[in-house]
Amino acid sequence: MNQKTSSTKIAAVAFAAVITALVPAACKPSSNTPAQPGGGAGSPPRGAGGGGGMPAVPVVWAEAAVKDIPVEIRAIGRVEAYSSVSVKAQVTGEIATVKFEEGRDVRRGEVLFTIDPKPYEIALRQAQAILEKDRALLKQAEADAKRYGDLAAKEYVTREQVDRTVAARDTLIAAIKGDEAGVANARLQLERCTVRSPIDGRTGSLLINRGNLVRSTDMASAVVINQITPIRVAFSAPEQNLGRIQEYRTKGALKVEAVLNDGGAPAAGTLSFLDNAVDRTTGTIGLKAEFPNADRRLWPGQFVNVVLTLAVQANAVVVPSQAVQSGQGGQYVFVVKNDMTVEMRRPKIDRTIGNETVIAEGLAAGDKVVIDGQLQLVPGARVQARSAK
Repeated sequence: MNQKTSSTKIAAVAFAAVITALVPAACKPSSNTPAQPGGGAGSPPRGAGGGGGMPAVPVVWAEAAVKDIPVEIRAIGRVEAYSSVSVKAQVTGEIATVKFEEGRDVRRGEVLFTIDPKPYEIALRQAQAILEKDRALLKQAEADAKRYGDLAAKEYVTREQVDRTVAARDTLIAAIKGDEAGVANARLQLERCTVRSPIDGRTGSLLINRGNLVRSTDMASAVVINQITPIRVAFSAPEQNLGRIQEYRTKGALKVEAVLNDGGAPAAGTLSFLDNAVDRTTGTIGLKAEFPNADRRLWPGQFVNVVLTLAVQANAVVVPSQAVQSGQGGQYVFVVKNDMTVEMRRPKIDRTIGNETVIAEGLAAGDKVVIDGQLQLVPGARVQARSAK
């Protein structure tokens, strides 16, 4: 038993000696393995710029330019008719004729439809007959009053009889005035049987047809006419801009453009209306612009992009908007220096117009700003130009 235990201990010692001999050999670098560059303790981390023999990053840059940039307010607007009229019947009767086609242009005074005039022609003749009767009675009353006046002077009749004839004459004079008003009203009702367009415009859907009975008390309109030349666009601006709008409006008419989605040139107009109060629920001020709309590209109810130009800022420094990046510390740009390395700057941004950003401070005309490839850059990195494609 002791002899077996002794043999086991000798084998374990021998195995441990073999392991101890192999470990240093495994940890020693091979003479055939090449040394890795930048592996020293003092080497910069991979991606640090400026040194270490790192390759130049291919980027695209553009120069900051000086331009005259408009001061603009942009909003979403809705086109509305310059004037809109709901045409309704003012008398009761049957529609006799319809003189227009729906969806067509009409001129002011043009006949739209007629209502059966026969009942109103009869009413007019009746009123005229009453007027003629009272006029005849007035002649008789005037003669009686004159005759009784002469008789009273000779004391053939009493004064009371004279007063009665004068009162009868005056009563008929008043009645004739009422009769004349009745004739005028009957003539007006007859004229209203012919419905005319009150404005120049374009008709909408026709809601009545020949043979329909219409009433003067009907709430529904027969047709709606919209004036679309000229036309208006209503939009709103934040109340913070109210002071600037009022300031520049006193200097002259403010230009407004309506940008449509048809790919054509913007429609040009002028600011024509500034609301008299700020909307407390939205914090905006209502505005309207007027457009000639000779080509009728603008249509009531249409949504458009509105650009209100207040002034033109001269000699503004602008860069492409894609040069401006956003980070935890705010917005920044990479500027290419003369030694083909980049530095990070945090300019003061004024505003963005389309694809250009206006710089208030921090950049000058001619500065080269990186517009593509920023994700591979760190301050001090070397760069090289590449095609914009």
